[in-house]
Amino acid sequence: MRLLVLEDDGTLGPWMEKGLTEAGHVVDLFADGKQALAAAMRHDYDVFVLDRMVPGLDGLSVLKSLRQAKIAAPAIFVTAQGDVDDRVEGLLAGGDDYLTKPFAFSELLARIEVITRRQTGNQERSSELTKGDMSIDLHKRTCIRQGQAIDLNPKEFQLLEVFMRSNGRVQTRTMLLEKVWDMHFDPTTSVVETHISRLRGKIEKPFGDTLIRTIRGAGYVFRPR
Repeated sequence: MRLLVLEDDGTLGPWMEKGLTEAGHVVDLFADGKQALAAAMRHDYDVFVLDRMVPGLDGLSVLKSLRQAKIAAPAIFVTAQGDVDDRVEGLLAGGDDYLTKPFAFSELLARIEVITRRQTGNQERSSELTKGDMSIDLHKRTCIRQGQAIDLNPKEFQLLEVFMRSNGRVQTRTMLLEKVWDMHFDPTTSVVETHISRLRGKIEKPFGDTLIRTIRGAGYVFRPR
């Protein structure tokens, strides 16, 4: 997943970034609330991890602005402000969880997984997936980007669905073979590369940007802007 972490402590911030990265996440660390808010408005994050007392703009105001902008990614406050009134204020502002300092990293990781699972469950109950400026309807099997309908064949649609559900996480060739083609062995063909090339030609080329990025030696990652 792609995480935005807002933490101005020069030791704690990098420690959280290192641990979350080692857990397989892509982390953007900010020490300033205004910079974090600007990044959150530009990019598509899966989870926000927010300290409350930071320079520029406090974490509570950052989250309120995100919710006003209809950005619904789950958010967890990690802060020294742990009174009942503080926790209630954070949750009412749109927070999904609240963790007070000091904390164990394993607990932070577990809480992130829980709120993500909750969010994924909510998405799966809906027929529509939206990432960035693109939406797919799982029932109608339609794809819309920037208001334009995109015609995808069944495998291309499945491939795009996998990428959108794994937004920001690397998908290896083996993972794609299993999820899209139900192959649990390497057929030594270029079926993955061929379909990704065709998909790129439909969802990227007409719009002049890149959504599916090749990670050399690892696989592919879907990351809309």
